[in-house]
Amino acid sequence: MAFENNDSLKLYYSIGEAAEILNVNTSLIRFWEKEFPILKPKKNKKGNRQFTKDDIENLKMIYHLVKERGFTLQGAKEKLKKGKGTTKKEVDIVDSLEKVKSFLLNLKKEL
Repeated sequence: MAFENNDSLKLYYSIGEAAEILNVNTSLIRFWEKEFPILKPKKNKKGNRQFTKDDIENLKMIYHLVKERGFTLQGAKEKLKKGKGTTKKEVDIVDSLEKVKSFLLNLKKEL
């Protein structure tokens, strides 16, 4: 997932930007919004969703549980209800490993 903290001044992300960060369709994010109570993006006057950094982190946790770990939606809801802390740590570890993998693959290309 390509979410970096380079946009530290950015307060809100559109649903398109959120989808791009997770590499999923916007329809999946809208679906997850209905299914997971932790997702509550603000909506502007036009009704467009505005995701905060916390919303993006919650989306990443849902993605990790459902897409990477194979949880059912109900299982993911229960895991998040029990505590987001361990799931957040798992997501951070996966992100770190992805960065290391990318670095090593680039290093391999240069050799």
